[in-house]
Parts: sequence; structure tokens; C-alpha cells
Amino acid sequence: MPACPMAVVHSSGVRLTKEHFLVAVPVAVLSAAAGFLLSRYLSSRTCKKGHVNASFSKDSPKVVHSFDMEDIGTKAVYCRCWKSKKFPFCDGAHTKHNEETGDNVGPLIIKKKDV
Repeated sequence: MPACPMAVVHSSGVRLTKEHFLVAVPVAVLSAAAGFLLSRYLSSRTCKKGHVNASFSKDSPKVVHSFDMEDIGTKAVYCRCWKSKKFPFCDGAHTKHNEETGDNVGPLIIKKKDV
């Protein structure tokens, strides 16, 4: 009588032979590698490394704002995280950005010196 190949019998009654493992391991490795490469490809398409401006004046080669000091009044608060819905003014969006990313960005505050 021929010898039966070594098999592991799972508690569910499923027999796993050496041949099963020889097929399953390469399939698992290839699936993991394909998933990793696909996620890297998709993330590289959706966000460019180092870009902070996601939506403001994208047609302009450089976003620049200029304000006269006389027009500011006593205090002005400007966005530095590029997430504000009122950009270039701060609306506090940096708080959520900092919580999500671990960053520590805050607004630029310009105020008249107390005399």
C-alpha cells in the first residue's frame, strides 16, 4: 500500500498537504506584493510628495498675497496649512490637520504693536 503524503488535519476536518502549502505560499506572497505595489501606485497618483497646496490658484506658478498694513486694522490671522476654506485667512482648519498628521502648524498672526 503506498504511503500517504504527510498532511495536517485541521479541526474542521480539512486536510492540508505539503502540495497545498507549495501552492498557497507563492500565491500569498504574490498577492501581498501586488497589493503593496498597487497601493504605492495609487497613492503616488493622488498626492504629490511635498505639496501642501491642494486647491488654491493651481493655474498660477506661485501663489502670492499682498496686504497693506493700513488695511489690516488691529489684527489679521493668515493660514499657513493651506486647509482653510477662507484662504488666505485662517479658519482654524490647521487643528484638524495637526490631529490627523501629527504636524504642529499654526496661523500667522499680524497685529499692531500696543503703544
